[in-house]
Amino acid sequence: MNNKKNKKKQVRKIKPFEELTITDDFMFGAVMSDPKRCKKLLEYILGIKIAKLDYKEKQKTIDVSYDSKGVRLDLTVIDEKGQVFDIEIQNGRNENLPLRIRYYHDMLDIDMLEKSMDYNKLNRCFVIFICTFDMFGKDRYMYTFKRQCQEDNSVFLGDEAVSIVLNTNGKIGEINSELRDALHYMAGQAPMGKFAKDLDDAVHKVKSDEKWRNGYMTYAVKLKESQLKGEKIGDFKRMVSAIRKGKGKGSDDFIMNLLDVSKDLFNTISEMIDDYPDWTDEDIAYELVVGDDD
Repeated sequence: MNNKKNKKKQVRKIKPFEELTITDDFMFGAVMSDPKRCKKLLEYILGIKIAKLDYKEKQKTIDVSYDSKGVRLDLTVIDEKGQVFDIEIQNGRNENLPLRIRYYHDMLDIDMLEKSMDYNKLNRCFVIFICTFDMFGKDRYMYTFKRQCQEDNSVFLGDEAVSIVLNTNGKIGEINSELRDALHYMAGQAPMGKFAKDLDDAVHKVKSDEKWRNGYMTYAVKLKESQLKGEKIGDFKRMVSAIRKGKGKGSDDFIMNLLDVSKDLFNTISEMIDDYPDWTDEDIAYELVVGDDD
């Protein structure tokens, strides 16, 4: 399968460091690496006072990591009560964002269970998405979700999971004025208000810091690797699907020639299909691509 030309076009262009804004993942993570600034943001969003805020990984305020889900900056913080907050910037409109929120809640729960091994000790957790678009099309600044009984909306499940979606282009809703100005700044307006001006100052400081510039270079390399790896998994998934459908319906040589697959790779995929009947095409593709790196 010779798709080298297509692959070059598909790799998302990495923005130059100088052009980063507060709504770029890396810049947002860098600015929010200051616990005082992150604490203010959470207080403005939630309307509460937080005495102390710690990052999930104390040795690194920002963890640049990449896996099958792609590169993301880990911005998960915990307050003095043990409440957990995951904050994400979302630039691209995606119908799967609600499922992504669910996924993040699951990951936070798994992390807490690994530490306490007792579901009764699961702490309250917030997944907060700051979107540069209106996910729900109601022009609201903020959408807050808690699991609620459909038959009686006065009854809540009480599972301590809260999801909040902020819209930088919102127009409706009573929110903290500093948060409103910060959202307008994230939407590209000039910084107004003390907090928005602080965010803007922080962006300029990050851009003048060689440590952050070098960190962004590492991030950009990993992002490109992740994109290429994801495309390769997609290619292998289609290959596995074709081999699975073609098994027993024609000669192996015909399928190999059709897919332009070597005999060794064809045999490996065929054996994996037989040996792991519960695995999906994506599971096998992931193992073929990422398993080689382990």
